[in-house]
Amino acid sequence: MFKFFNKLRKDEKGATAIEYGLIAALVSIAAIGAMGAMGGELRNSFATTSAAISAGNSNSDDGANQQ
Repeated sequence: MFKFFNKLRKDEKGATAIEYGLIAALVSIAAIGAMGAMGGELRNSFATTSAAISAGNSNSDDGANQQ
């Protein structure tokens, strides 16, 4: 019986798996945070580009109608 408990105490496979799980969780939390921050910047960039294209198209249409 004591041999069994000593063997379990020395076995570190479970501890290693838990450590890898914690590392994976921390990496995923960091990735989600980074993507969330990038998402806002990307949304602003697309909005600015869309507004510039719309302004360019409306200026182009006005010039075509005046001729």
